[in-house]
Amino acid sequence: MHVEALSRGFAWLDTGTHDAMLEASQFVAGFEKRLGLKICCPEEIAWRNQWITNAQLQKLGEGVKNAYGQYLLALPKSESLATLRSNIHG
Repeated sequence: MHVEALSRGFAWLDTGTHDAMLEASQFVAGFEKRLGLKICCPEEIAWRNQWITNAQLQKLGEGVKNAYGQYLLALPKSESLATLRSNIHG
């Protein structure tokens, strides 16, 4: 057996029962709504790891005509603002 300790920023959500699955989905929905971030967004992960370019991310976002697509389209803009802020206040 191998055990991996989860560091800060990780959460283990037990989904072995219907009630636990509901609690987990409410946890994820609340997190995403409060922070404006997505949990486990494959396109964002690929972009942050530089596996895809800004242009590729934009094309993916444009292909999804809903809030998820808007989230993808906003990522480079929000990241640019965060970088600018850290450079100014750094």
